[in-house]
Amino acid sequence: MLMFMELREMLEEMGLTEMETKVYLALLELGPSLAGRISRKTGIHRRNIYDITERLIKKGLIGYILKNNRRVFEAVNPERFLDVIKEREESFLEVLPRLKMLYEKTKEKQETNFYSGKEGLRSVFEDQLDDKNGEILILGASKNAFEVLPFYFKWYDQLRVKRKIKVKIIASENLGKNVPLSEIRYIPEKYANPLAVNIYKDKVALIFWKKENPFAVVIKEKEVADSYKNYFDLVWKIARRRE
Repeated sequence: MLMFMELREMLEEMGLTEMETKVYLALLELGPSLAGRISRKTGIHRRNIYDITERLIKKGLIGYILKNNRRVFEAVNPERFLDVIKEREESFLEVLPRLKMLYEKTKEKQETNFYSGKEGLRSVFEDQLDDKNGEILILGASKNAFEVLPFYFKWYDQLRVKRKIKVKIIASENLGKNVPLSEIRYIPEKYANPLAVNIYKDKVALIFWKKENPFAVVIKEKEVADSYKNYFDLVWKIARRRE
C-alpha cells in the first residue's frame, strides 16, 4: 500500500492529475481494459473515464484498440515517462531565454542586509563611496556617530571629496561639525534621535547610532529608495539653513 501511495505521489509530481494517476496505475495493474472496468477499479464515474483517457492518450501514456466498436485501453511502457520528461525539458529550454529576459527586465530585486558593530557600520559607509560623482542624502544625522566612530569620518570625508560625492544633510542643531562638499539644513533639537537614514544610489541605510551595539539595516530597492528621497525632499523644504 505504501509503495502504491509513493507511486501516486511521484506521478503527480511529474505532472499528472490525481484522476489521471489513478487511471494510469489501474491500467498497469489490469492490462487492456474497457472504460467500465477502469471505472470499477478506480471508483471514477464512467463518464469521466473517457475525458481522462483522452488526456492520457494526448500525453502518450496510454493507447487503445477498437474491439467490436468499443475502445480497449492499455498503458504504454512506463519508460515513456522518460520521453515525456525529455520533451518537456526541450520545450522549456526553447522558451527559457525569453523567460530570463522578462525576469531581468521586470523584476526589481530587493536585498536587505543587516550590519552590526563598528566594523559593520564602516562597511555601510564604504559602500556609499562606490558611487563617484553621486550624492548621499542623510536624514537625521546624529552626533552619536562621532562618538561611535570618533576617527573614521575624517578619512571618510577626505575620500568622499576626492571622489566628488556630494552630501545633503538634515540634522539637529547639535551636530556642530564642518562637513566638506555638503549642504546642511537643520531641524529643532527636540527631533534628534539615534536613528539616521542614509539614502544613496538605489539603497536606504537605516543606521542606529547606539553607543553600545550600533547596527544598520540596508535595503536595496529602487522604489523604496525613491520613496525615502521624496520624504527627504519634503523635510528639506521645511528645514532651515543655519543663520
